[in-house]
Amino acid sequence: MAEIYKCLSPIGNQEPVDLFPLAPRLNSIDGKTIHLSICGEADIWVPMEKKLKQDYPNVNWTTKKRFHIVPWELSPEERKTTDAVILGVCW
Repeated sequence: MAEIYKCLSPIGNQEPVDLFPLAPRLNSIDGKTIHLSICGEADIWVPMEKKLKQDYPNVNWTTKKRFHIVPWELSPEERKTTDAVILGVCW
């Protein structure tokens, strides 16, 4: 007689998520505030931050750095004043 095995699906059960549309694309980044949210090792983000600030001097750069896998969230005030975010996870 054949044995019957019970197993879990590798797909799993996915919980429903709320979807949010993407923000409209910026026409130009001159004069805009772009936030660098970087977490991880400095060997990648230090030269990246330096290069971005050098190549785009007319951009108002703000930065939050964290040596953790979860980046710092923007405060409600930062969300109002920030035009774009670059999230860099460097591990």
